[in-house]
This record gives sequence, structure tokens and C-alpha cells, in this order.
Amino acid sequence: MFTTFRGGQSGGWKVTSVARIKGETLPKVAALSIVASEAIALPLLPSQTSWRLAGVASHLRYTEKAEKEQLAAVQAELGRSEATHAALIPIKKSAAWWDRTQEERRKIFEDKSRHIAGTMKYLPAIARQLYHSRDLGMPFDFLTWFEFAPEQASLFEELVGQLRATEEWTYVEREVDIRVVRED
Repeated sequence: MFTTFRGGQSGGWKVTSVARIKGETLPKVAALSIVASEAIALPLLPSQTSWRLAGVASHLRYTEKAEKEQLAAVQAELGRSEATHAALIPIKKSAAWWDRTQEERRKIFEDKSRHIAGTMKYLPAIARQLYHSRDLGMPFDFLTWFEFAPEQASLFEELVGQLRATEEWTYVEREVDIRVVRED
């Protein structure tokens, strides 16, 4: 199943900000739509879409069995009614990251950066889903989607700040932070 995030003039989420964190940004848009489908279709007619990013929710690549079970026990589902705020954070990592073996990346991801263990305290308040885009020829390697209630906004800022302070983040060469609120 492919998930496509479309930035344009209409959609289920109103865009409140598009911020360049590292590298090239994306054009500012008014709204974000999210479409899940079995294929990525090109638009047949010109549209108001400024950009389209697609990814696949895949298996957890750097997660060990015990971590996966721990995450499953506490993580919230997407689409909760109280989670009216969200963030789409597309990320592209450097060639230096991808030149490493899976085992070397795991050591940086968890042993050094504590990506899983260090972020468990933010669950279930913040729901998240990672979409892989690298093998689809997209401009980003990952599309990270987070949903949270408005009163959890400062907790989300803490989470993002923690992740950006890790060794793993030094391998990020492009990151855009897109904040949205659900349209009624």
C-alpha cells in the first residue's frame, strides 16, 4: 500500500507552516491531502498540487523483536479524534549513512542515538508512522508522520528536539518540517 502526501490548495489538513530544517525546502502550500492506494498514479490533468511525496509503510528495519513488542504495547493508532495536530517531516540521509552496513546503521540508530528507547516516553501521546521512499525514486528517503492533540504540542517539540540532537541526525542532509491541523 502506497501513501501519497500532496501539498496544494485543498486537503484534509490545513498547513500552518513549512520550515526548512536542513537542505532545500518544499514550496509553501495551503493544505495537505493524504491518499492511500495500491499504486502511485500520475495525475492525468494539471492540478493545484505543488508537490507529491509517496512512501510505503514497511517492516521495521532497525528494530529488534523486544523493541517491536514494547512499541506495539504502547503506541497509539493514527486517526484518533483528539489528535487534530500533525507533522509531516520528510528526511533524506547522506551517502555516508547509506554506505554503512545495516548493522553499522543500527548501532548509530539505537546504540548511540537511542532512537527507540529514548522516544518511548512520548508514546502513546504522539502517534507516528514511518514511510519508506528511498527505493521509490522520491526526493526523500523517509516520510515521518506524527499526530497529536493540541495540548501535546510542547511534548512533540521536545521529541523532535531530542531526535535532532543525536548522532543519527548528523547524517541528515535534507529535512523539511510541515505542520498541519485537521480541517473540520
